[in-house]
Amino acid sequence: MKSFQHGRPICTGVMLAGIAMLSACGPKAPPPKELPPPPQIVVPPQPRPPLGASNNVPVPPLLPNGTRQTVNTGVSAAQALWNLRSAYNVAALNCMKPEHAAILEGYRAFLHNNTRALTAANRTVDQEFKGRFGKTFVRSREAYMTQVYNYFALPPTIQGFCDAALAVSKEAQTVKPADIDAFAVRSLTALDGVFQDFFLSYDQYRTDLAGWQARYVPSQPQAIVLPYAAGQDAAGQGAVPGQPQASIAR
Repeated sequence: MKSFQHGRPICTGVMLAGIAMLSACGPKAPPPKELPPPPQIVVPPQPRPPLGASNNVPVPPLLPNGTRQTVNTGVSAAQALWNLRSAYNVAALNCMKPEHAAILEGYRAFLHNNTRALTAANRTVDQEFKGRFGKTFVRSREAYMTQVYNYFALPPTIQGFCDAALAVSKEAQTVKPADIDAFAVRSLTALDGVFQDFFLSYDQYRTDLAGWQARYVPSQPQAIVLPYAAGQDAAGQGAVPGQPQASIAR
């Protein structure tokens, strides 16, 4: 195609080529910036119960003084002595490590040296249960003592319990029969402290687990798009043109 200017023909194609050359000589556009990769979320391990405990250990309620209401809470002096005897019995049966070997001999000496006090405590506890439960006091006392034995035999606390029982056993060798009631109260408190500490750590585990689940476990189901083969639907049949892919929730 030609055009005329002042009587001279000018080729339009030549003009366009010149413009293109001039454009090529201009500054080039910078290459597009690469977007940074999306931040990776590092999920920490899920909190686990302390001391290898199960995830459904019942934790006694807290009292106003900050301690837990256990089988040893608010018991009489006679019941405290009898519960100490029960704890000593559990320790003698369950604390089998060499470092705890003295517990068994200490338990035998405890029974021998405090026969009168233990017999009197047993009678008093019977009367206390009879006053509370009447004719069914025997069944009620047996049910309570089953709870006491099970309490001291809680598997996750066995190491701490045996260590505390060993300390009690050593002190028991120096206690006179006249002082056995006071010894029973403070020793029962020391043994119970093992379980109080465990319940505290278990509460912390439940708090940590709730926080972990709130942050890393989705509360709403997420849709997963299924990549069907070309021309097929979810059942493997021919897909309908324009129909969106199916998804499932998890």
